Amino acid sequence: MRLVVLRPRGKLGFSLVELMVVLVLIGIMTAAILPEMKGTYEDALLRATCRRLVDVFHLAYSRAVSLNQLHRVRFDRVSGRYFIEKAGENGFARAREISGGEGVLDRRISIEIRKQGETPPSVGDPGSSTVSEEEIEVRNRGEGFAFYSDGTADGGEIVLRDRDGFRLTLRINPVTARVQIVELERQ
Repeated sequence: MRLVVLRPRGKLGFSLVELMVVLVLIGIMTAAILPEMKGTYEDALLRATCRRLVDVFHLAYSRAVSLNQLHRVRFDRVSGRYFIEKAGENGFARAREISGGEGVLDRRISIEIRKQGETPPSVGDPGSSTVSEEEIEVRNRGEGFAFYSDGTADGGEIVLRDRDGFRLTLRINPVTARVQIVELERQ
Protein backbone atom coordinates (compact mmCIF):
# COMPACT_ATOMS: atom_id res chain seq x y z
CA MET A 1 0.00 0.00 0.00
CA ARG A 2 1.20 3.38 -0.94
CA LEU A 3 0.59 6.43 1.04
CA VAL A 4 -0.14 9.52 -1.08
CA VAL A 5 0.27 12.86 0.62
CA LEU A 6 -1.71 15.61 -0.88
CA ARG A 7 -0.12 19.01 -0.60
CA PRO A 8 -2.18 22.12 -0.92
CA ARG A 9 -1.42 23.83 -4.15
CA GLY A 10 0.27 27.22 -3.74
CA LYS A 11 -0.51 30.24 -5.84
CA LEU A 12 0.92 29.89 -9.30
CA GLY A 13 0.29 33.47 -10.48
CA PHE A 14 -0.66 36.97 -9.49
CA SER A 15 -4.09 38.17 -8.72
CA LEU A 16 -5.74 40.80 -10.86
CA VAL A 17 -5.51 43.35 -8.04
CA GLU A 18 -1.74 42.85 -7.72
CA LEU A 19 -1.27 43.31 -11.47
CA MET A 20 -3.36 46.48 -11.48
CA VAL A 21 -1.36 47.99 -8.59
CA VAL A 22 1.92 47.34 -10.43
CA LEU A 23 0.58 48.86 -13.67
CA VAL A 24 -0.64 51.98 -11.85
CA LEU A 25 2.81 52.43 -10.21
CA ILE A 26 4.57 52.05 -13.58
CA GLY A 27 2.20 54.63 -15.10
CA ILE A 28 2.87 57.15 -12.33
CA MET A 29 6.65 56.74 -12.64
CA THR A 30 6.50 57.07 -16.44
CA ALA A 31 4.42 60.23 -16.22
CA ALA A 32 6.99 61.75 -13.87
CA ILE A 33 10.06 60.79 -15.95
CA LEU A 34 8.94 61.41 -19.57
CA PRO A 35 8.98 65.23 -19.54
CA GLU A 36 12.54 65.20 -18.22
CA MET A 37 13.68 62.70 -20.84
CA LYS A 38 12.33 64.82 -23.70
CA GLY A 39 14.51 67.76 -22.72
CA THR A 40 17.46 65.44 -22.31
CA TYR A 41 17.01 64.03 -25.81
CA GLU A 42 16.72 67.49 -27.39
CA ASP A 43 19.77 68.65 -25.45
CA ALA A 44 21.76 65.59 -26.56
CA LEU A 45 20.81 66.23 -30.20
CA LEU A 46 21.97 69.85 -29.91
CA ARG A 47 25.27 68.87 -28.29
CA ALA A 48 25.94 66.18 -30.91
CA THR A 49 25.32 68.70 -33.72
CA CYS A 50 27.63 71.15 -31.99
CA ARG A 51 30.43 68.57 -31.70
CA ARG A 52 30.02 67.62 -35.37
CA LEU A 53 30.43 71.26 -36.43
CA VAL A 54 33.50 71.66 -34.21
CA ASP A 55 35.03 68.63 -35.95
CA VAL A 56 34.30 70.13 -39.38
CA PHE A 57 35.89 73.46 -38.38
CA HIS A 58 38.94 71.67 -37.03
CA LEU A 59 39.22 69.65 -40.23
CA ALA A 60 39.06 72.79 -42.39
CA TYR A 61 41.69 74.48 -40.20
CA SER A 62 44.01 71.47 -40.40
CA ARG A 63 43.68 71.23 -44.17
CA ALA A 64 44.30 74.95 -44.65
CA VAL A 65 47.50 74.88 -42.62
CA SER A 66 48.87 71.54 -43.84
CA LEU A 67 48.15 72.18 -47.55
CA ASN A 68 48.94 75.91 -47.36
CA GLN A 69 45.61 76.58 -49.08
CA LEU A 70 42.59 78.67 -48.10
CA HIS A 71 39.60 76.56 -46.97
CA ARG A 72 36.21 77.58 -45.68
CA VAL A 73 33.17 76.01 -44.08
CA ARG A 74 30.01 77.18 -45.80
CA PHE A 75 26.39 76.81 -44.71
CA ASP A 76 23.43 76.49 -47.05
CA ARG A 77 20.51 77.79 -45.00
CA VAL A 78 17.87 76.53 -47.43
CA SER A 79 18.88 72.86 -47.39
CA GLY A 80 20.54 72.89 -43.96
CA ARG A 81 23.77 71.51 -45.42
CA TYR A 82 27.29 72.47 -44.45
CA PHE A 83 30.48 71.62 -46.31
CA ILE A 84 34.17 72.41 -46.63
CA GLU A 85 35.34 74.24 -49.72
CA LYS A 86 38.88 74.85 -50.90
CA ALA A 87 40.16 77.83 -52.84
CA GLY A 88 41.22 77.24 -56.40
CA GLU A 89 41.95 79.17 -59.55
CA ASN A 90 38.23 79.63 -60.32
CA GLY A 91 37.08 80.50 -56.81
CA PHE A 92 35.88 77.95 -54.30
CA ALA A 93 34.97 74.34 -54.96
CA ARG A 94 33.67 71.65 -52.63
CA ALA A 95 36.42 69.53 -51.15
CA ARG A 96 34.71 66.17 -51.72
CA GLU A 97 37.89 64.23 -51.00
CA ILE A 98 37.71 65.20 -47.31
CA SER A 99 35.99 62.46 -45.35
CA GLY A 100 33.52 64.03 -42.92
CA GLY A 101 33.77 67.41 -44.63
CA GLU A 102 30.06 67.81 -45.26
CA GLY A 103 26.74 67.00 -43.66
CA VAL A 104 23.18 68.06 -42.96
CA LEU A 105 21.88 69.82 -39.85
CA ASP A 106 18.88 68.22 -38.19
CA ARG A 107 15.67 70.12 -39.04
CA ARG A 108 14.95 70.53 -35.32
CA ILE A 109 18.09 72.68 -34.93
CA SER A 110 18.09 76.31 -36.06
CA ILE A 111 21.31 78.13 -36.79
CA GLU A 112 22.26 81.79 -36.61
CA ILE A 113 25.62 82.99 -37.95
CA ARG A 114 27.20 86.13 -36.52
CA LYS A 115 30.37 87.34 -38.24
CA GLN A 116 32.86 89.39 -36.30
CA GLY A 117 32.87 92.99 -37.60
CA GLU A 118 36.55 93.57 -38.19
CA THR A 119 38.26 95.48 -40.93
CA PRO A 120 40.75 93.27 -42.76
CA PRO A 121 44.24 94.69 -43.27
CA SER A 122 45.03 95.97 -46.74
CA VAL A 123 47.61 94.18 -48.87
CA GLY A 124 50.07 97.04 -48.61
CA ASP A 125 50.19 97.07 -44.78
CA PRO A 126 53.58 96.08 -43.33
CA GLY A 127 52.12 93.47 -40.96
CA SER A 128 50.01 91.74 -43.59
CA SER A 129 52.56 90.12 -45.86
CA THR A 130 50.86 86.72 -45.52
CA VAL A 131 47.38 88.01 -46.47
CA SER A 132 46.65 87.92 -50.19
CA GLU A 133 44.04 89.93 -52.09
CA GLU A 134 41.94 86.79 -52.50
CA GLU A 135 41.86 86.25 -48.73
CA ILE A 136 40.78 89.85 -48.11
CA GLU A 137 37.98 89.44 -50.66
CA VAL A 138 36.79 86.25 -48.87
CA ARG A 139 36.74 88.06 -45.52
CA ASN A 140 34.56 90.78 -46.98
CA ARG A 141 32.10 88.38 -48.64
CA GLY A 142 30.69 86.88 -45.44
CA GLU A 143 29.88 83.41 -46.82
CA GLY A 144 30.74 80.85 -44.15
CA PHE A 145 33.95 80.92 -42.17
CA ALA A 146 37.33 80.94 -43.88
CA PHE A 147 40.45 79.25 -42.50
CA TYR A 148 43.72 80.65 -43.75
CA SER A 149 47.07 78.99 -44.36
CA ASP A 150 48.74 81.12 -41.65
CA GLY A 151 46.57 79.48 -38.95
CA THR A 152 44.02 82.30 -38.59
CA ALA A 153 40.31 82.29 -39.38
CA ASP A 154 37.30 84.50 -39.74
CA GLY A 155 36.06 85.32 -36.26
CA GLY A 156 32.47 84.97 -35.29
CA GLU A 157 29.80 82.91 -33.61
CA ILE A 158 27.31 80.28 -34.60
CA VAL A 159 24.28 80.02 -32.31
CA LEU A 160 22.56 76.63 -32.40
CA ARG A 161 19.06 76.42 -30.94
CA ASP A 162 16.57 73.57 -30.62
CA ARG A 163 12.80 73.81 -30.49
CA ASP A 164 12.75 73.66 -26.68
CA GLY A 165 14.93 76.76 -26.29
CA PHE A 166 18.27 75.09 -25.48
CA ARG A 167 21.12 77.12 -27.02
CA LEU A 168 24.82 76.54 -27.61
CA THR A 169 27.25 78.93 -29.25
CA LEU A 170 30.37 78.08 -31.20
CA ARG A 171 32.88 80.94 -30.97
CA ILE A 172 35.66 81.00 -33.52
CA ASN A 173 38.79 82.79 -32.37
CA PRO A 174 40.18 84.71 -35.38
CA VAL A 175 43.79 84.58 -34.16
CA THR A 176 44.08 80.89 -33.24
CA ALA A 177 41.18 79.52 -35.35
CA ARG A 178 40.08 77.47 -32.36
CA VAL A 179 36.41 76.86 -31.66
CA GLN A 180 34.99 77.22 -28.16
CA ILE A 181 31.59 75.85 -27.13
CA VAL A 182 29.62 78.19 -24.87
CA GLU A 183 26.35 77.18 -23.21
CA LEU A 184 23.74 79.94 -23.18
CA GLU A 185 20.66 80.48 -21.04
CA ARG A 186 17.56 78.64 -22.16
CA GLN A 187 15.01 80.88 -23.90
